[in-house]
Amino acid sequence: MTPSAVIQTFQQKALELTPQIIAIRRDLHAHPELAFEEVRTAGIVANRLNELGISHTTGIAKTGVVGIIQGETEGPVIALRADMDALPILEQNTDKPYCSQHPGIMHACGHDFHTASLLGTAEILQAHKHLLKGKIKLIFQPSEEKLPGGASVMIKEGVLHNPEVSQILGQHVMPLIPAGKVGIRQGQYMASTDEIYLTIKGKGGHGAQPHTTKDPVMIMAGLLVNLQQVVSRIADPRTPTVLTFGKIIANGATNIIPEEVYLEGTFRTFNEEWRTEAHARITEITHSWCKSMGATAELEIKRGYPVLYNDPALSMRTREQLIAYLGEENIIDLDLWTAAEDFAYYTQNIPGCFYRIGTRNEAKGIIHGLHTPKFEVDESALSLSTGLMAWLAYQEGWSA
Repeated sequence: MTPSAVIQTFQQKALELTPQIIAIRRDLHAHPELAFEEVRTAGIVANRLNELGISHTTGIAKTGVVGIIQGETEGPVIALRADMDALPILEQNTDKPYCSQHPGIMHACGHDFHTASLLGTAEILQAHKHLLKGKIKLIFQPSEEKLPGGASVMIKEGVLHNPEVSQILGQHVMPLIPAGKVGIRQGQYMASTDEIYLTIKGKGGHGAQPHTTKDPVMIMAGLLVNLQQVVSRIADPRTPTVLTFGKIIANGATNIIPEEVYLEGTFRTFNEEWRTEAHARITEITHSWCKSMGATAELEIKRGYPVLYNDPALSMRTREQLIAYLGEENIIDLDLWTAAEDFAYYTQNIPGCFYRIGTRNEAKGIIHGLHTPKFEVDESALSLSTGLMAWLAYQEGWSA
């Protein structure tokens, strides 16, 4: 078949599958599961792969599922990844019949979309495996949202081996991009992310006698100002860097200065060497400032996901195939994105490309961002995503 004929075939098959894939997505959305607890979700995935006659393994990284589609021509192993976990968020889309049935847990990042989409892609590729060169490895991954990240665990348990994966593709919904369009970027794309846990221990006392205390609230206030110099004065301004503290607990009262203050924050950047140096600077400033004010600090920096780097050659080929499938007018060149993704672990080991599926539809009121209680997707994008990933996997097998 010619490339244009393959595109038409995959697009038609994706349209036929759309009602089924939407139904799967809504079922997953109604029954969200948190990181490494995706038992029901993994069961649905495994059952569907069974029905499709796709060989698969379960229990990788506890709840992960990995399938293999064998093409009829020898060639490379192309991996396709979908994440499966939900977030600890109380959904507010109560008017939807598929609203979360688990209060306080919600698919607010589109992983229900990703899982359903990859099942649709798997069906398209399995139905046309006579066209494939090499193998397709389907990675249904747990725990993208929680450290250490399901990707790192799956890699440790051998997901990139037996057979050896040559490159990997991943996709993610993007509510900033209109449905029908796709975004891509070569090279650096998403930031590293680290978690900061800090306790400042001073000396509490009466609010009317601050001179008798070592006020951890004021020490914390000064420290936060000083730490921002890591971003504004120590970091190279050409390297985007973010330091944010989003949780502060000081259990005093209007007239009580507490004994200690607890903080949680995040550090993000796009350079691994600077990331390591910044950790040292944050540590040094924290301890020296607290000591100078008569307090002590207990600081933990949990190293999280690395910088996500899209392989330039693979990303260039992917962009060309996006244009072939959708037309150049529907391709958006992405800017840096300071959120993080554990897909980055795959790209540290093999060439990878992570692209964005537009899911925004202002006419339908689908405008809310990721990780918010009113997040929703335009489900028409499932037709695009299922066929597109099948096309990219097919084409990459013949291009690699």
